[in-house]
Amino acid sequence: MSRTAKAVRATAETDIGLSVDLDGTGVADVETGVGFFDHMLCALARHSLIDLTVRAKGDAEVDDHHTVEDTGIVLGRALSEALGDKRGIRRFGSALVPLDEALVLCAVDVSGRGGLYWDVAIGPDKVGTFDTELAHEFFVALAREAGITLHLRLVCGENAHHIIEAAFKACARALREAFEADPRVDGVPSTKGSL
Repeated sequence: MSRTAKAVRATAETDIGLSVDLDGTGVADVETGVGFFDHMLCALARHSLIDLTVRAKGDAEVDDHHTVEDTGIVLGRALSEALGDKRGIRRFGSALVPLDEALVLCAVDVSGRGGLYWDVAIGPDKVGTFDTELAHEFFVALAREAGITLHLRLVCGENAHHIIEAAFKACARALREAFEADPRVDGVPSTKGSL
């Protein structure tokens, strides 16, 4: 069964189209116009093994907020669609990922109840031209639209680039585990019978 999806969003602020393949090899083809964000989405694809194609145009003359947040919305919707009824998945995933001095913990539950629980203090306001607070906005949108419970916690770290990249990679590894097929699971991994 194919676990792929495409999603689009066109507003007065953004125009976004993307596709995902949950059973890919981590190939990324990403163009958002936000360089650091492209780098993070490529890391997310590579470490989750989700093939990801993104084309996004946003109102960069305002700032990058709408592009980053709306990409999270569209990616979350595509992941939810690709998961389908969630039969046979592991459901839970977690990862503890270091990047030099930074260490980030991520835990995921494909619960159907989307929510981000964020404890990631990022000191500097910018990585290059990227507003570091946008990492939070991306993960809020992703968790809500994908219907996943997403915990991200900074264990230690000082460098904003390292902290954000470790968060994306930790999320990727946790998603990979949660989305994987579990040959021992018959049906949906819930006592309720649905997620």
